[in-house]
Amino acid sequence: MFLNRWLWPGLVTLLALSCLLSVSTGPVSISLVDALSAVLNWATQQNIGNIAPHEQLVVNTVRLPRTLLALAVGATLAQCGAVMQGLFRNPLADPGIIGVSSGAALGAAICIVLLPNVNPFMIPISAFVSGLITTLVVYRLASSSTGTSVVLLLLSGVAIAALAGAGIGMLTYLANDMALRDLTLWQMGSIAGAQWMYVSLCLVTLALLSWRFRQDAAALNALLLGESEARHLGIDVDKLKLRLILLCALGVGVSVAATGIIGFIGLVVPHLVRMMLGPDHRQLLPISALLGAALLALADIGARAFLPPAELPVGLVTAIIGAPFFIFLLLQQRSKLI
Repeated sequence: MFLNRWLWPGLVTLLALSCLLSVSTGPVSISLVDALSAVLNWATQQNIGNIAPHEQLVVNTVRLPRTLLALAVGATLAQCGAVMQGLFRNPLADPGIIGVSSGAALGAAICIVLLPNVNPFMIPISAFVSGLITTLVVYRLASSSTGTSVVLLLLSGVAIAALAGAGIGMLTYLANDMALRDLTLWQMGSIAGAQWMYVSLCLVTLALLSWRFRQDAAALNALLLGESEARHLGIDVDKLKLRLILLCALGVGVSVAATGIIGFIGLVVPHLVRMMLGPDHRQLLPISALLGAALLALADIGARAFLPPAELPVGLVTAIIGAPFFIFLLLQQRSKLI
């Protein structure tokens, strides 16, 4: 009861602080008060506080879109991970493990290397289509007349991810110097090149997924009892699986196209929230979204502050932090998993 009462305000406070830190952190030093004033200036289109014009310009064109993109992508990946884990009743079934991220990465890499002059909107479209195709292939390989096998799902995901990785490796070999650098940095995951176009696309995608996932939260809870039990409760399990998988492919495809491959957010965050609150998706999904947004924003702050003025790719930071933390979680839950 105590945890439930304070978790929401605590996470909202953490999210607000991470936003202010993100806006104030970087080569141009901006105080927290000035960062808050700059954000209010942008939101109200007024002049609040004595903010230097160059500081306001940095916030408007660099820091704020970067922060909002981190929040949108973190929340999206965390919710997609929670849905995947609930859908297949397995804490390892995040979008990356079943091949969605690799498939989306291959689609985006095709645009970066083979179509360098294409409209920027084609990159997320290509990533989504490729991620969707990958998802459908993995789902089809793991499905049979008796249902969907989690073991086959994970094995199929590993195989398809390896195939997509080979395709990305071939494109890396064929890329020119400029495309090679873009592709290499993009594969590590980075929010440094945030643009308002991607911010808008990711925020719209997040709003759509949050609304739809919320509608299916009760069905996901029923599915935790087993597919047969869920069917007895009147749930069309096959349609539910297909719809949620397509929505996760949309979320991951857009996120990968905007920031590159960022791992462990969709794996660790929902697992941690489930340990604290239990498996009820009515709470699990929104709490995962808040925590995922805050953690990715904090990881991006760490990426900027670790080696100033250089910046680490945020995907490396999430891997450095997420992998040991996930091992710790596995050790904590070892007796339940064996």
